[in-house]
Amino acid sequence: MHKPHKLVVTGVGHVGSYVLADAMKMNLFGEIATIDILNDVSLGEALDQHHATGALTISNVDVYPGTAADYADADVIIIAAGPSMLKDPENPHAKPDRAILAVENAKHIRQIMRDISAHTQEAVVILITNPLDTMVWIAQNEFNYPENLIWGTGTSLDSARVRRIVADRAGVAPSAVYGFMMGEHGMAAFPVLSHLTVGGIPADNLSDVYQMEPLDPEKLAQEVVDSAYNVLNGKGWTNAGVAQTALAMARAVLLDEKAVFPASTTLRGEFGHDGDVALSQPCVIGAAGLETKLVYELNTWEKEALERSVSAIQAAMRDAGCEF
Repeated sequence: MHKPHKLVVTGVGHVGSYVLADAMKMNLFGEIATIDILNDVSLGEALDQHHATGALTISNVDVYPGTAADYADADVIIIAAGPSMLKDPENPHAKPDRAILAVENAKHIRQIMRDISAHTQEAVVILITNPLDTMVWIAQNEFNYPENLIWGTGTSLDSARVRRIVADRAGVAPSAVYGFMMGEHGMAAFPVLSHLTVGGIPADNLSDVYQMEPLDPEKLAQEVVDSAYNVLNGKGWTNAGVAQTALAMARAVLLDEKAVFPASTTLRGEFGHDGDVALSQPCVIGAAGLETKLVYELNTWEKEALERSVSAIQAAMRDAGCEF
């Protein structure tokens, strides 16, 4: 008998509830289970979406509050559990570092991965929980789970922001921009301008073709970081962009799209690091999960920026009790 694709959303707060709402509209999943440390929240979110299917605008998805047993036959698990960065009401311009969540969220990820590993070795696991790179390292290195089936949304959202910024300056659609951020999903993320193009025009030549100033990597990196905090301090949290990112990755698996995302994963010899850090690099994602890591030649500034990212991530890893 045909089995529809099943999604489990673990953690249905601001981010997870947005993942759930968007997943209901994708026509990819016939079954969705919600899991949250707060059982009433899991029930309420599932029931709310269950009622929404009666509006005739959403497919008749079977959505319900689940338990760890639902991992057993899941195709995709998206983890958004644990506290998130929130707006500081006393300081509307604050820029809290995601790394401050390392100790608390490491506990959640370790428990969730114990539950997942006890029920399946086949589901794709996509992490959103911050500090993301540290959580990915824990999930990939502390549990006997196939590494190609675990990764984090990483700098895919940061990359979407950099494409939007560059597209606005060039006066084109973001689809005309090929470019990405690498490294930490956080303050140390950096743009790889040596491989950025707009309509096929390399970054160094953009001012010759488009009415825009030359791109400065330091300023662009800061602008991307600031854009995230503009959202955080504007509405109190961020959730829409990262939810779309996680679901785009899930779609790439279910449809075997072989799509390229800057995903967070443990380096295994890439860029001079072997097992000591997880960070974002462009990866091919398809039916087999994270299928290929793409290694780009970086210029001098980018190599230095990558090492700054490594140092920032490893500091959070130490706080989370990672042995690397």
